[in-house]
Amino acid sequence: MEIVDVTVFYLEMLNPSRRTVSVPCGGLSVLHVHAPTVSDYRDLYNSVGRDFHWLNRRKLTDTELAAVIQNPLNELHVLHVAGTPAGFAELDRRQADEIELVQFGLMPDFIGQGLGKWFLQWTIDQAWSYQPRRFWLHTCTLDHAAALPNYLKAGFGLFKQESLRREL
Repeated sequence: MEIVDVTVFYLEMLNPSRRTVSVPCGGLSVLHVHAPTVSDYRDLYNSVGRDFHWLNRRKLTDTELAAVIQNPLNELHVLHVAGTPAGFAELDRRQADEIELVQFGLMPDFIGQGLGKWFLQWTIDQAWSYQPRRFWLHTCTLDHAAALPNYLKAGFGLFKQESLRREL
């Protein structure tokens, strides 16, 4: 097991973003997956997060994971390009008056096509449709290099930063 130094950035948005993002290509759709299966979720999670060392959901047992992802206040939205899954966003609405963007990302074959910017704005609009007081997330130096700049350009502001050591 390798231990690395990581900087974690906590970002929040207190008002809806008003930016407009052009659609990067045709054939885009986002599907809300109600009560996803654990195996389908793990496939998405691992496809998107493998290269960025996502661990949190991998550490959960199937029973623990099912309890989280099948809660009606935890939403899974899957981006499709011409019918093929391309990425996903997970919104946690279990805390009153706020929404956390728990997971967000694209599968490797879909990175670099402008889809992330468009899907992030779609996700922001979806979150604000619930009229929370705050929409927030965290990212870190293990995530894609474009993650933090994209979140900042989308209207999120940094409210906390910490350095830690974690396993890969």
